[in-house]
Amino acid sequence: MADERAGAEIVYGDEECQRYCFDLLEELGFPKGVLRLKDLVECGRVRSTGFVWMKQKAPYEYFFEGTKTHVSYATEVTAYIEKCKMKKMTGVKSKKMLMWVTIVEMSMEDEKSSKIYFKTSVGVGQAFPVTAFMTDDEKKECLVQSN
Repeated sequence: MADERAGAEIVYGDEECQRYCFDLLEELGFPKGVLRLKDLVECGRVRSTGFVWMKQKAPYEYFFEGTKTHVSYATEVTAYIEKCKMKKMTGVKSKKMLMWVTIVEMSMEDEKSSKIYFKTSVGVGQAFPVTAFMTDDEKKECLVQSN
């Protein structure tokens, strides 16, 4: 694991990590609310490989009202990133029909896509509207742009 983190840029503390995560999600084209992590202690990125990680103080569950979905985040969430895609994800599970399933990828066709596709470890996935993962500020901005 240390080898895949070689040469990483690392930030520490919840405030810095939250800002870092928001900037990363924005750079990738995802809405800022798609990863609801809290009490972050460390975030890192290896630009040469696209490997990223986010460490929280403890596991955390969040209910996405817009999709009626429970999501569980482990103490550490990792992924390999590229524009509009996070793949080989670890540490994220979604509750489907009373079962927790591991989410291994999330992607969009492009930055202007209206849907985000989430793929599970068994290869099955589901798409949800991007708006379901937007922060309140992003929703307001989206409304202003559409008028």
